[in-house]
Amino acid sequence: MTAPEALSKPAPAAPASWRDGLAVYLQPRVLIVMLLGFSSGLPLALSGSTLQVWMKEAGVDLGTIGLLALIGTPYTLKFLWAPLVDAIHVPLFTRWLGRRRGWLVFAQLLLIATILLLAVSDPARTPAFAAFAALLVAAASSTQDIVVDAFRVESLPESEQAAGMASYVAAYRIGMLVSTAGALFIVSGFESAGLVRGSAWMWGYVVMAALIVIGTITALAATEPQQSIDAEAATHAESAINRVVLAAGGAFIEFLSRKDAFAALAFVVLFKFTDAFSGTMTAPFVIDIGFSKVDYAAIVKGVGLAATLIGGFAGGFVARRYPLATSLWIGGLLQAVANLSFSWLALVGVNQWALALAITAENFTSAIGTVIFVAYLSALCRNPLHTATQYALLTALSAVGRTYLSSGAGFVAKTVGWPVFFAICMLVAIPSLILLAWLQRRGHFDELGPVRV
Repeated sequence: MTAPEALSKPAPAAPASWRDGLAVYLQPRVLIVMLLGFSSGLPLALSGSTLQVWMKEAGVDLGTIGLLALIGTPYTLKFLWAPLVDAIHVPLFTRWLGRRRGWLVFAQLLLIATILLLAVSDPARTPAFAAFAALLVAAASSTQDIVVDAFRVESLPESEQAAGMASYVAAYRIGMLVSTAGALFIVSGFESAGLVRGSAWMWGYVVMAALIVIGTITALAATEPQQSIDAEAATHAESAINRVVLAAGGAFIEFLSRKDAFAALAFVVLFKFTDAFSGTMTAPFVIDIGFSKVDYAAIVKGVGLAATLIGGFAGGFVARRYPLATSLWIGGLLQAVANLSFSWLALVGVNQWALALAITAENFTSAIGTVIFVAYLSALCRNPLHTATQYALLTALSAVGRTYLSSGAGFVAKTVGWPVFFAICMLVAIPSLILLAWLQRRGHFDELGPVRV
């Protein structure tokens, strides 16, 4: 069995016109990824913020509600079972639909079942059972994310990766909005129709489970990525245990054998650090300078969401028009400089328009950086034998800045004050930009190309 080879390929040419740029978003493969993005974003809040509202209305104490944050653990540990997704066949599903689509439909059926289990739970009487059902929802949802990420990377040609990621991010955000504001609206509608509160919440979650079918229909209508078919043929004679070992071990060994692998991993950790360092303190900052929670929530859910969606498509345009290294420079610089909008807000004080402009700048530039960064992560996953494992590992590594390196942000803000703090948030982007320049000079980005088995 030969290892997949990465082929060098120059950056795709810029679209001949805006019509060509728009046309790529209407390609069937991009539309399929977009609908799968909706299916991925939908369940996140059902085991998080929406469930917290349900428990609060059911009279569950705040201490117990606070512990619900632990339900998100599967999203951070999904790389542990990603090798199973790469290597193990799901009985009947894999034979019927193929390696990726079989896992995708299987994960979505599990997701529907676990959401329905959560729907029939009673947080008021058995909060532990409701939390357990929510944990199962998170596990099924994170498994779906593993498969969707691998499917997206393997099914989209290089010229459609940026558009696919932009569409995925936009649809993911819409799915989250449907399972938060949409779910609360549906529950309120059931209550207005005469249902008691418990039944209204149950039927609200049943509706959310039914919406997962959108992703299932999409998976059935899609075609199995050719790269996945080739990888399956290459390992068909191996035992299940050997395939798991190849997926788990190969994800590390293949990546670390590349030129400048550790520098690339350091860049993965640091690229979004400027966003993470400031994002940790954005909400406390806004409240501290005198805005109300209602002001902040209204602007974030309205202007902030719109800026995120527009920024996502703008990031897709940048990643499609320019070479990857150039796109990373644009995204990295924009998300770093945007921090100064909060330094300006700290000097201006309580002003609704200033807050709206700062939130818009943050969300717009962060979305551009995110789409371009994920395009880079996708380009790093060149081996279809373990795309799911490698991508899950890289995304876990990219969360180090958000989870650990940003933990001291509050102490820095307390010491230097808000205007200087956000200036420091801009400066912490410098190490990632230095690494970007070094990797570019070493030809790192020229070596990234499409996959071939």
